Amino acid sequence: MNSRLKFALVGLWAVVAIVHTPCDATAEEISGRELLTSSKRVMFLGDSITASGQYIGYFDAWLVTELKDKAPRLIDCGLPSETVSGLSEVGHAGGQFPRPDLAERLDRVLTAVKPDLVIACYGINCGIYLPFEESRLNAYKWGMMSLKTAVTRSGAQFVVMTPPFYDDQRAPRNFTYNTVLDRYSDWLVSQRKEGWTVIDVHSPMTKFIQAQRQDDPQFTVQPDGVHPNEAGHWLVAQQLIRWAGDDKSAAMASPQGMLKAKGIPESLLALSSARVGVLRDAYVGAAGHKRPGVAKGLPVDQAEAKADELSAKIAAVLSEMK
Repeated sequence: MNSRLKFALVGLWAVVAIVHTPCDATAEEISGRELLTSSKRVMFLGDSITASGQYIGYFDAWLVTELKDKAPRLIDCGLPSETVSGLSEVGHAGGQFPRPDLAERLDRVLTAVKPDLVIACYGINCGIYLPFEESRLNAYKWGMMSLKTAVTRSGAQFVVMTPPFYDDQRAPRNFTYNTVLDRYSDWLVSQRKEGWTVIDVHSPMTKFIQAQRQDDPQFTVQPDGVHPNEAGHWLVAQQLIRWAGDDKSAAMASPQGMLKAKGIPESLLALSSARVGVLRDAYVGAAGHKRPGVAKGLPVDQAEAKADELSAKIAAVLSEMK
């Protein structure tokens, strides 16, 4: 059975479960902090924005200041160009390869990482940068429901993030793509009533950028329209930190400001980012995928040893807390 058919059948099961199964106690009833403190391994799934690892590194830096050596290990398994919908536009990457489909590698990456919690962020690629079409949204819904079911069946908790803002001003089309993503985000947020844990990234980013443009019409956190710069990744991390219950840290203007307020040297950011990066390259490579041009990384055992070395350095920095 091919991966997309298998994924589709899991999605069908998910639809039946949603329609016929009443909601009992769900992850939505558990706070973000409780989900994190009860997890040892947290896996992030997503496209190139997640694969870059920046917002995950910022979140990791915040997390270790809160939980110290009890913080879960964050494993970034994002893959550039990937969708959860299984769709790809004609001529993607100049015709070199179609967009990777998460369904093709999901079982392998779940087996490799063995996460207790999965946090997924898809959507900006799933609309295929075209005007809104119901069939594409339905493919996204199907993919997300299938993903949630697969994660739950693996024994992990599932959290989903709405897609980030798309900057139509920086990458203009003959329609407004961010309003397409509004529809994707709205559907995800609506799933809260079905017991889903949904972190809304899209709406806060949209509101923030619109507010900034009142004073600076050229303001952006996505120079190419899609990929956030450091400030954009902090906007994503802020929503994760707020979900985890720390509004004070989430209100800081930068990750450096967040650490300064806690009396932590900025050097923690580089260490957290390095740990996220070495684990990402190892686990994404070990699980395998069909996306050309992605570094394979160290063997997993060597990457874990390197991550342990970085953890010791992180602990030393944390010992300087005022």
